[in-house]
Amino acid sequence: MHNFTPFSALAGGILIGLSAVFLLLSSGKTAGISGLVQGALINESIQQRGQCILFLGGLIGGALLYRISPGTITSITIEAPLMLLVTGGILTGFGTALGSGCTSGHGICGLARKSTRSLVATIAFMTAGIATVYFLRHVLGG
Repeated sequence: MHNFTPFSALAGGILIGLSAVFLLLSSGKTAGISGLVQGALINESIQQRGQCILFLGGLIGGALLYRISPGTITSITIEAPLMLLVTGGILTGFGTALGSGCTSGHGICGLARKSTRSLVATIAFMTAGIATVYFLRHVLGG
C-alpha cells in the first residue's frame, strides 16, 4: 500500500461509522450502498427515496470535496479497458444480489449488529478478495 496515512484513514472510518449510525437512527435502515442505490431507483415511498438519494449524494459530494481540496494525495488513475470496468461492475452487482447485500452493508452495519449472515458474507468476500489479489499478482504476475 502506497501513501498510507493513518490519521486520514481513522477520520474516514469515523465518518463512515457516524454516517451509518445517523442513517440507522434517522430511518431505521442500514447503510448498504447497493440497497441505497436500489432504494433511490425503485423505492415506492418518496420520503425513503429522497433519504437514499440524499445519502448517496453525500457520498459523491464528499468525494468531490476531497478531490478539490488543497494538499490531497495525488489522484488515482485506473488503467483498464472500459469493458473490463463495466464487466467488473456487472459481476459485482450479481455478487451483491447473490450475497443479499454488499460489503458496506454486511461489513459495516451487519457486523455492528452481530449478524451471523453478515459475518459469513464478510469472511467470504474478504477471502475471495485476498485470493484474487494473490492470483493476479503472484500467479499471473500483474
